[in-house]
Amino acid sequence: LLGFGLSGVIRVELMSSGTWLSSESLYNMVVTSHAIMMVFFLVMPLFLGALGNMLTPLMLQMKDMVFPRLNNLSMLMVYLSLGLFCYSMCKEGPQAGWTYYPPLSSSVFSGDISVDLSILSLHLLGISSILNSLNILSTVIFSILMNSIKLEQLSLFIWSLCVTSVLIIFTVPVLAAALGML
Repeated sequence: LLGFGLSGVIRVELMSSGTWLSSESLYNMVVTSHAIMMVFFLVMPLFLGALGNMLTPLMLQMKDMVFPRLNNLSMLMVYLSLGLFCYSMCKEGPQAGWTYYPPLSSSVFSGDISVDLSILSLHLLGISSILNSLNILSTVIFSILMNSIKLEQLSLFIWSLCVTSVLIIFTVPVLAAALGML
């Protein structure tokens, strides 16, 4: 809901530029927060965590994922990261102006730990997504080896999960760094 609310704020600001949000720095902060909320808290946990972990065993005719407790651990990291992200907004917020990355931020020194908490939140979300991706890939590979399934017999959803998982494993560190410096 917070991500959709930030999307509404961005749309209102784009309709009448400069009348609702007074500064460009505040607008840039809203855009960065919206990107982090939607990518890391909505798309990745929903597509990989919920749908991927629920539908992958069903489509491969397996009882469960190869590492079922890894799902619990990765979802726990999402909730912990959301708590850290919300806690970093307390007091004065990250105090970073237009970026989370401290050397590029407007202030040289941040008095509290908000910047550190927001960066830790991004790292936990990245780790959670990588763990989910590894679990999905290992489940698909295990199912192919044990049930002697041919690659042509896999459904398009399983293929999309595998391609997305490989891309996430290779690009999440870069994406987290890019969003941190956005």
